[in-house]
Amino acid sequence: MSYYLSTVAVYFGVDLMAAWALNMQFGWAGVPNFAFIVFQAAGAYAAAAVTLGPDTGANSFQHYILGAHLAFPLPLLVGAAAGGVVSAAVGILTLRGLRRDYQAAVFLLVAVIASDVATADVNLFNGSNGIAGVPQPLPSLALSLGPSAYQWVYAAFVAVICLAVLLLVRRLGHSEWQRALRASRDDEPAARALGLNPALMRMQVVVLGGVIAGLSGALLVAFIGAWSPGAWQYAETFAILTGIILGGVSNDWGVLIGTFLVQILFVEVPSFLPQIGYPGLIDALVWVVIGFLWLVVLFVRPSGIWPERRYRVLARSRRPASSGEP
Repeated sequence: MSYYLSTVAVYFGVDLMAAWALNMQFGWAGVPNFAFIVFQAAGAYAAAAVTLGPDTGANSFQHYILGAHLAFPLPLLVGAAAGGVVSAAVGILTLRGLRRDYQAAVFLLVAVIASDVATADVNLFNGSNGIAGVPQPLPSLALSLGPSAYQWVYAAFVAVICLAVLLLVRRLGHSEWQRALRASRDDEPAARALGLNPALMRMQVVVLGGVIAGLSGALLVAFIGAWSPGAWQYAETFAILTGIILGGVSNDWGVLIGTFLVQILFVEVPSFLPQIGYPGLIDALVWVVIGFLWLVVLFVRPSGIWPERRYRVLARSRRPASSGEP
């Protein structure tokens, strides 16, 4: 049971980081980034490749690019950088000159195309089989502590990174930059009239969110030791987005609550139910429940459990002129 709980803790920390990053893009800037999972996958692939080393010798059974031997925690930095680079490329393609509904369609197409390319091109990241055998960070520590204790140490490390991401998001959430993003989201023509550059700010938040997504992917692949196209289908983005909408768009604590409910209550709990029907039916029903939950929240409480905080600007009260003044 301890082994399972530590695994759930790591997955929850990774999902929470991803949710905060997507909330910055969707909640603050209104960017419908349905390709978010691609940024996480880029970080996972890059971190795995620079950890495994070249695809020769012991790794000759699989083919991938970027092979190198980097010591921990450098693969995490490489994964974060890869997420940022891919998000910048996708942002340049998507954000300029397109309405938000068209942006959503293009982001979704990017997610589907990226998955198909990674599956079909064996020389990129080993095709549909993906990359396997990624060594654990600090293997000497794993040998000395044992599997269960090591997993709790790694879960604590993920929690520290998650806290650092939260502090960054909270700091940015109280900045003028975030208020400018919200202004651009709510009324882009008015934001332009005030001298803001909505396209540039959206690009900035997409890249920043991509960096955090890449970091979360690097943390996850270091934990599970493998990564393949089956781990990052486009539907994964909608699972993250469901937690954001359920908890409260543009509210960091609401996102935490929503992510916990979706990833733990609606994804993990059904795995304990007795098997019914054909094998895999419960896993398929989980996605049905997630989609139904999304619709219920949008119709019953669109603002989520913990709604977005609204800023109010109060006009300064003027002191009445005294009767003795001319």
